Amino acid sequence: MGLLDSNKIVEIRSHVEKRVVKLPDGTTVPCIGQGTWYMGDKPQEKAKEIKALQLGIELGMKVIDTAEMYGNGASERLVGEAIKGRRDDVFLVSKVYPHNAGLDKISVACENSLKQLGTDYLDLYLLHWRGRIPLEETIEGMEKLRKEGKILRWGVSNFDTEDMEELWNTLNGSNCATNQVLYHIGSRGIDFDLLPWHREHHIPIMAYSPLAQGGTLRKQLLTDPTVNEIAKKYNVKPLQIALAWTIRTNDVIAIPKAGQEQHVLENAEAAAIELTQEDLNRLDEAFPKPRKKVPLDII
Repeated sequence: MGLLDSNKIVEIRSHVEKRVVKLPDGTTVPCIGQGTWYMGDKPQEKAKEIKALQLGIELGMKVIDTAEMYGNGASERLVGEAIKGRRDDVFLVSKVYPHNAGLDKISVACENSLKQLGTDYLDLYLLHWRGRIPLEETIEGMEKLRKEGKILRWGVSNFDTEDMEELWNTLNGSNCATNQVLYHIGSRGIDFDLLPWHREHHIPIMAYSPLAQGGTLRKQLLTDPTVNEIAKKYNVKPLQIALAWTIRTNDVIAIPKAGQEQHVLENAEAAAIELTQEDLNRLDEAFPKPRKKVPLDII
């Protein structure tokens, strides 16, 4: 917490908490949360990563997303340490492997995640991606966990439009709370049909890697002239403009990963950036949305 005094924390938190997304059951969560992919993999980074997550909670980014896949439980254990004694302050999300999503395994997988996280319930449990288990069986397992109080809601991840249609038309499929997919200004495939489908059905999107996951795209975001000009206008960094773009409509929950306190702070500060229509038009020109259906981006 050495980065900020208490007044600054309160100020930033107020901006984060004003930008909310409503889930289908009426619950609201901040537009910006915290991802944990690759966190917990390096023991030497553990203390720093825990501090980063805890700062994020202080700044109002209470949605914390993890998965049983991440580091084979290492990420869940790290999150468990970070939220110890603060369970009521967070909205906890984890994900189940597709091969563990059948009726014979989903309860055990969920119990294992709860144990790793040091809690007795999840706010949201997601099917990590679609596998061979029939959707109706996974839904039945999710509904059973919900009735038992092990999870409060369930959703999916990496589902494209046809998958969501099938889910919606399956018994209890309309109880899906969200769909977590790759989405950022350099990866706009879902703008063509998946995001409109979600809006029509009042199911928010959860955007993973909203700042691009390294490589060429991230470099493009950092160096793009339009992004840099708009960042200069608001006296912020280019990636903060990219994050502000992702949450521009208040029906997308962005979960950027940040293993350092400075990056956590920058992510939280993006909640205060209100892009104008002119800004959005310029960004649309620089990073146009697709004019036809493209396959769902997955990393």
